[in-house]
Amino acid sequence: MPRTGRRKGSPDTREAILAAARDAFADRGFEGASIRGIATSAGVDPALVHHYFGTKDQLFLDTVGVPVDPGEVIPAVLEGDREQIGARLVTMFLRVWGDPVRGPVLLAIVRSALQHDWSARMLREFLTSQILRRVIAKLDVPPEEAAIRAALTASQMIGLGIARYVVRIEPLASAEPDDIVAMVAPTVQRYLTGPLTL
Repeated sequence: MPRTGRRKGSPDTREAILAAARDAFADRGFEGASIRGIATSAGVDPALVHHYFGTKDQLFLDTVGVPVDPGEVIPAVLEGDREQIGARLVTMFLRVWGDPVRGPVLLAIVRSALQHDWSARMLREFLTSQILRRVIAKLDVPPEEAAIRAALTASQMIGLGIARYVVRIEPLASAEPDDIVAMVAPTVQRYLTGPLTL
């Protein structure tokens, strides 16, 4: 008799989990999706999700395909003077985009996000839940301001990425990274820690 029930590990199991995770993260966001729910949708035991991906964070990163590890980025951004966090964030952003391996992957993700709703949701969720909310959670800002500060910072970073790397607006596209940091970081700093109204 053929076996029934949840699927055991197989070459297709990883893809089934990723497909279920894409739907769950797109529908419910990072916080709303659960390993148990993803496992149920994929027809596998939750232990298999952990076997293939380790953590929910890693599953999300593999689902989105973003070549940036928040565990690497966030400590580098947070380390140092609080009043320079905007400069460190913009510097890290430009360094990742300028990387010959990671930059083209990011470019493909952003282009996809401009054309497909699912890609846009996943990019938005990555920036807000995986990077900016975690950065802002470490700053001394009122909790009721966290969401708007994350959204404003995301708007600046996404706009910079599109203008410099997708549309390639000059002279921004060919400007030196240090010059861009000097011009953009004060705005990012205000969004993160400064007054929200002038």
